[in-house]
Amino acid sequence: MSQQTYQPPVPPHNPVQQQPRNGLGITGFVLGLTGLVLSPIPFVGMIAWPLVILGLVFSIVGVVRVKKGKATNKWLSIIGIIASVVGLAVCIVWVAVIGSAVNEVNDEVNKVAKVKYEVTGDAKNVDVSYGETLNPKEETVATLPWSKETENKGFYKGGMLTVTAGEDGGTVTCKITVDGQVVSTKTDKGPFASVVCTGV
Repeated sequence: MSQQTYQPPVPPHNPVQQQPRNGLGITGFVLGLTGLVLSPIPFVGMIAWPLVILGLVFSIVGVVRVKKGKATNKWLSIIGIIASVVGLAVCIVWVAVIGSAVNEVNDEVNKVAKVKYEVTGDAKNVDVSYGETLNPKEETVATLPWSKETENKGFYKGGMLTVTAGEDGGTVTCKITVDGQVVSTKTDKGPFASVVCTGV
């Protein structure tokens, strides 16, 4: 009589289930959201550029992994894409606004204005300082009235006009006219009377 050896049944092959690869989708969401939060802030928003771009790339890769069955965070990746796109749009708007502002400032600085400096009154031997604020010119005027016309550039095109009377006193009046418009005028009298007109 033959004896059979007992063999336990072989369990069916059950491969180990692969863990979802959600890392890039999560990273894209975090970068996109952070970039979106920072993008509206002046100057600070400049660092949002690389954040939203990387966020967009990682979020797209996350969606692709979901479609291939390698990841499970579909909506998180989609939100990352939306946040990144909106943040990128805000950054682009900021660049346009800042670029326009820089051009306007540059045009204003380089614009030439016709400036007329005038001093009137009855004071004698008056000391006059006039011109661009950082590069003034000086004269001593024996009798008034006195005037000078120049062309100035910069933010403060009108510059400055300072008038000081001598010890004999008298009346002094300063006036600055920029492109035909009076921007400053002041009057003082007495010994060592002094007036300062500033043109903006």
